[in-house]
Amino acid sequence: MTEHQHPQAEREHDGAGAAAPAPSPRKNGPYKSVSEELAAWMRTGWADTERRDLRPLEQAPYTAKRRAGLSARFPGERLVIPAGQLKTRSNDTEYPFRPSSDYVYLTGDQSDGGCLVLEPTADGGHEATAYLLPRSNRENGEFWLDGLGELWTGRRNSLAEAGQLLGLATDDVRELTAVLREAPSAPTRILRGHDHALEEVLRDLRGGDADADAEAAERDFELAVHLADVRLVKDDWEIGQLQRAVDSTVRGFADVVAAFPQARATSERYIEGTFFLRARVEGNDVGYGTIAASGPNSTTLHWQRNDGPVREGEMVLLDAGVETTTLYTADVTRTLPISGTFSDVQRRVYDLVLTAQEAGIAEVAPGKPFRAYHEAAQRVLAEGLVEWGLLDGPAGRVLDLGLQRRYSLHGTGHMLGLDVHDCAVARTECYVDGDLEPGMVLTVEPGLYFQPDDLTVPAELRGIGVRIEDDVLVTDDGNRVLSAALPRRAEDVEAWLAGRAPVA
Repeated sequence: MTEHQHPQAEREHDGAGAAAPAPSPRKNGPYKSVSEELAAWMRTGWADTERRDLRPLEQAPYTAKRRAGLSARFPGERLVIPAGQLKTRSNDTEYPFRPSSDYVYLTGDQSDGGCLVLEPTADGGHEATAYLLPRSNRENGEFWLDGLGELWTGRRNSLAEAGQLLGLATDDVRELTAVLREAPSAPTRILRGHDHALEEVLRDLRGGDADADAEAAERDFELAVHLADVRLVKDDWEIGQLQRAVDSTVRGFADVVAAFPQARATSERYIEGTFFLRARVEGNDVGYGTIAASGPNSTTLHWQRNDGPVREGEMVLLDAGVETTTLYTADVTRTLPISGTFSDVQRRVYDLVLTAQEAGIAEVAPGKPFRAYHEAAQRVLAEGLVEWGLLDGPAGRVLDLGLQRRYSLHGTGHMLGLDVHDCAVARTECYVDGDLEPGMVLTVEPGLYFQPDDLTVPAELRGIGVRIEDDVLVTDDGNRVLSAALPRRAEDVEAWLAGRAPVA
């Protein structure tokens, strides 16, 4: 990495990314001084690269409709939806930026430091403006002296270019604090947790009163809950993005299977890295930390160290998803025998989990309770564990007491979209206690995990973990498994590993 000054040394945030004037050309990075001649030369000889005929983003008509719905829900109120800021990983390096999901949902923009403001109008509607960081100033040297200048971090869209792409009015985010301070009085809500400085600006405008702060917190949470509620049902464009994410993920799983020989010679890290390559080539990133758990590591539900050996005779549980360039993620799991064939005991566990998954998928349909597919899968697992003699039946008793959870701790699925655990703050009556609707996308992922030190199970089961997970769209008349291209039945998995059944 090229040495450069940490951005915070040169940029003082005020509100949503407001910047202090560019630093003096005599105080830059490792150099003690910059000559006036160099500073003057750097201001000249640059071509005009402004793009004036950009087409709107593919999702622009959808984001406009989403903003209109939000406007109708909160008439007369100012709504502030920040993208978020860069976060420091260590010293002067930052994590790759990923904007807040609600900001992306409403704008399609992925700029760090951006903010969407819906300003109430007299007719009860709103004027929407995306406040963004404009292109670096070439006259004052910002573009090469500032650690976040374009010669360091790459060209940004101008405000005019961003406006064409987003189908939105745009303005300089460095002016947003002043805009909010000078705006007419109106009830104001902000999506919290993404821009602390902006939250403090609004707190100052309330006068710092404790009661007012508590009331504002409740109102802000209502905004977050509403956005989660409406995001539960995906529009046609979003469903297409999720199918893209799943298709890339299927190809990533095929990459991993082809790389099993290298993984056996190294570690789980080879599996993780192989999948990551597909995610970066075809998408933005992985949608969450990949779980590449071999052998007994597969019994740790969120194993992400991925540093264990990959051995013949064991299985690898791969839980991974590609995040598209539009930031929608897949979430798929397969448990695969390293040798290419399941042992008898591995297959017995695998087949029980698959039966549970198929029972769960059968319950995914419009009008069905969200909990129905979880309950169906858990019943199959409980019945199987009773049949094996691991739990005292009947199965109804096991389920009433939750005894099967010793071997199957997690739920059977969750909503999927811009976040891997999508719409987490949606109202209970709309989500876990609600009914499924066409356009919802969810995971179905039962599992059984027999810990290596669990003396309640026979020795042959200890250290075996199996999870099978698919992404499922609720349709008008049932469901569609978006990840159906990946084999699930044990014999189909073995044929795939043997190369007799290629994955599309």
